[in-house]
Amino acid sequence: MAGRDIPKSNAAHRMEPVWLTIARRYDGTKEIPGKENSPVIVGWLIRLKAWWRDDATPWCGVFVAECLSQAGLEVPKHWYRASAYLNWGVSMTAPRRGCVVVYERKGGGHVGFVVGIDEFGNIMTLGGNQRDSVCTLPFSAARVLGYRWPSNEAVSTDLPLLASDGQLSGAEA
Repeated sequence: MAGRDIPKSNAAHRMEPVWLTIARRYDGTKEIPGKENSPVIVGWLIRLKAWWRDDATPWCGVFVAECLSQAGLEVPKHWYRASAYLNWGVSMTAPRRGCVVVYERKGGGHVGFVVGIDEFGNIMTLGGNQRDSVCTLPFSAARVLGYRWPSNEAVSTDLPLLASDGQLSGAEA
């Protein structure tokens, strides 16, 4: 057979949830400073029927909702609030690649997708409104309020080890 065939033992490890593949497509999307707004972020707000149209309003929940919605999954009623994801889907006791993670944050919460862990034990999170962009950053596991998985979806069994400088995220507003 052709060299592209993946052995069955590695096939599950290499596959990732559809919503995470969608999220990765937006890596690098940034807010536009000043009066202008990112057309990508504004497009998410329009599709999600938000009542605001700016990228200065915290948008981590917007990013997660857009990716889940594009994957054909339901989103929480108040998808724009990080804490709303604590009652969405099913609870998990440990992180898995692709799960939604909700963090405690001074002045509110933060939500994103787990993509792995780093050598320091930090949760590597792909999220929106992280340094005013969509990017992957390490977060302290001590900040985790919960891990969630979409109802009726097969749970990922892996948690890749990813390279990190260990500098924790602290700018998600």
